[in-house]
Amino acid sequence: MALPDEATQGNGGSERFEEVLLDRITEASAWAEQDIDPETQAETRRLITATLNGDAEAATELSEAFGGRLAFGTAGLRGRLGAGPRRMNRTVVSQTSAGFAAYLLERAAAGRTAAPPSIVVGFDGRVGSAVFARDTAEVMAGAGVRVFLLPEAGPTPLTAFAVRHLGVSAGVMVTASHNPPRDNGYKVYLGDDDGGSQIVPPADAEIAAHIERVAQAAVSQLPRSTDYTVLGGGVADAYISETAAALLGGLPQRPEAPGVAVGADTGLRVAYTAMHGVGSDLARRVFASTGLPSVVPVREQDRPDGAFPTVAFPNPEEPGALDLAFRTARGIDADLVVAHDPDADRLAIALPHPDEESGYRRLTGNELGLLLGWRAAERERVRAATAGTPSSGALACTIVSSPALGAVAREYGLDYAETLSGFKWVSRVPGLVFGFEEALGYLTHPEIVRDKDGISAAADAIAMAREAASEGRTLWDLLDDASERFGHFASGQITLRLPSMAAASALAARVRQDPPTAFGDAEVASSQDLLVPGLAEVPADVLRYDLADGSRVMIRPSGTEPKLKIYLDTFSDEGSARARRTAAERSLTDLERAVRDYLDRLAEDGEE
Repeated sequence: MALPDEATQGNGGSERFEEVLLDRITEASAWAEQDIDPETQAETRRLITATLNGDAEAATELSEAFGGRLAFGTAGLRGRLGAGPRRMNRTVVSQTSAGFAAYLLERAAAGRTAAPPSIVVGFDGRVGSAVFARDTAEVMAGAGVRVFLLPEAGPTPLTAFAVRHLGVSAGVMVTASHNPPRDNGYKVYLGDDDGGSQIVPPADAEIAAHIERVAQAAVSQLPRSTDYTVLGGGVADAYISETAAALLGGLPQRPEAPGVAVGADTGLRVAYTAMHGVGSDLARRVFASTGLPSVVPVREQDRPDGAFPTVAFPNPEEPGALDLAFRTARGIDADLVVAHDPDADRLAIALPHPDEESGYRRLTGNELGLLLGWRAAERERVRAATAGTPSSGALACTIVSSPALGAVAREYGLDYAETLSGFKWVSRVPGLVFGFEEALGYLTHPEIVRDKDGISAAADAIAMAREAASEGRTLWDLLDDASERFGHFASGQITLRLPSMAAASALAARVRQDPPTAFGDAEVASSQDLLVPGLAEVPADVLRYDLADGSRVMIRPSGTEPKLKIYLDTFSDEGSARARRTAAERSLTDLERAVRDYLDRLAEDGEE
């Protein structure tokens, strides 16, 4: 029988295993007695029976599902569907909602939000999302919170928008974004002074403490109520109206025809995939409202389907995820491919490329972030010039994203910020004009939504491609223009898989003990350890090395997997765009080799 890790440590491992397993069986039996979902209740009892009959696989699953609780953090909850406190299920969602309600009521009592507090609840098309949303609404209403439930499955940006639009105290979005089909999640926003952004410390720990307290009692004891408001289509209509107005207000106009957008009469063939998610309807309504070209959908992926039957991993970054989109694009000779992840908070853009067997190449998150950030900076310049005031505001990205955005900010006289990973930090940058993260997340209109929004970003990207097409150019040409204006930034990533998360942390600790003075021929000019208080929003296990040649190395253990992740950036501003690109990419290859050599040496020293 496969033993849980905690059961095989030290002497008497077999006896300890029996004790742990008996504890798990006891916990699982108690859980089944109070489970409000007949399906997960039956699943728990099957696991108990199979474990008692000596089924090793069932024993391992029982130990994992009942060995603790699914952790609530700044991203809320995310985990596998199934029975037990370490899985996503109706009991966990109900307990989490009760704990979150208690937190909101506490805020209201302290005068930090309206009394009674209020919340908007949204959900995507994943398995269980609609049921989890109703549980959230009923438990919140039963606790005395005013609840507004969105009427149908929709994108995450719509829920984030609704928090601000409705002026509520908080928001919950039931989604696991681009995770595998077996997962679901519970994402939390705060209104009031938080402005509709995701939670950050210490709110996560305060909410988690309330959840732990609530979970001590049977879930059946939680008061529930159906006295909540199911919204109509007004929130979606308002999102479309405000997004369209923001986009149209920032479009460059033809000098000879004021009021007519550049490229308005230019045709553009666009292939689009919702990746079995919930973005298609809202996205196409936004495109239509802004006069953008109609898109040709990938039919097999255009409707919500929580099984994600055509993709192994519904993330546009994953190899093969865009195969059907590229097939559709070839069929219409598309100028542009637009892809959303299943909850439409992320965006991928691909263009025809002669070197690709598929005929199309996806822009990296850093490439698209540079173009959208440049566009936002230019939009702010025009706004300021029209108003007769200096340009103001900030461009922001996460610390593991390309520093190219900083060059744009300097050129345009804007502030620039690098935050820890996660839009919970990006969205809170004062005076934000535009923000992005390299993992395909973009915030193009922060006055409307305070989270990454793949729909508004897609509209901006299509408009940008159309403007380029009106001059016989493409986004590839705009990237060359950016290289010539700001210098060329090349980015890469190394992922070292290690035996355990502890091993990843140990290797990071050895980097601190034996810090590099150079990587190859490039000397380390300065370094930062973000565990030192005050260097980041909260202390983080991230090491940053800025090199004398303008390159940068970032090293951090993964927070969820046994990996050490290294982010590399190089730079060149000499010669033509092609020469700069070649030089930066050559430097990137050299830097990757040097970093690998350094880490290999540290790993070998650690084994001695």
